[in-house]
Amino acid sequence: MKQSRLYLVVLLLSTFFVLAGCSQSASIPIQGDIDHKAGGAEPSSPLYVIGPGDTLNVFVWGDSELSTEVVVRPDGLITTPLVEDLQASGMTPTKLARTLEAKLSEFVKNPKVTVSVTDFVGRYTEQVRVVGQAAQPQSLPYRDGMTLLDVIISVGGLTEFAAGNKATVVRKVKGQTQQFRVRLDDLIRDGDISANAKMMPGDVLIIPETWF
Repeated sequence: MKQSRLYLVVLLLSTFFVLAGCSQSASIPIQGDIDHKAGGAEPSSPLYVIGPGDTLNVFVWGDSELSTEVVVRPDGLITTPLVEDLQASGMTPTKLARTLEAKLSEFVKNPKVTVSVTDFVGRYTEQVRVVGQAAQPQSLPYRDGMTLLDVIISVGGLTEFAAGNKATVVRKVKGQTQQFRVRLDDLIRDGDISANAKMMPGDVLIIPETWF
């Protein structure tokens, strides 16, 4: 009788650990690792890099005639008073400000320039793309601190045919393309905030269609 009870306890414990292992494996990324919880190691936030389509406010201290607002052209160049066809795409706002100061110093004594981005588009390679069963698949400008939840809100949620827990994020990691599993159904429909992963520039979110 005691042996039967001991066998039953061992069987129940074994079943528990198997189910626990299956539950964990459902959230294991296809490759590498992706951060879901604030307690995990988060990727460092990159500095914003100007891209075509961005609107820039160029402020020159003490000279309103040189201050202006410009849109970065598709070729990545901008034109400001006294400075024509200056490369802006690929620079941070701070680096562009220093470059403008060097250019303006040919005409103005000790110019002080501040560049701020007032409308963000970002470089094409750094946009977050959403494809598949989203209500509005599209490319989104990357924002510092952007999460999976932010992306889903921006694309209007999932369609009724979406297989949310089979969605994946394709990401470049140290020059290598890797693919990670994410749990959109758990996040959106069940409110499981632990499934809210941090996004990175250039991520591609793929939402497949469910099969009945």
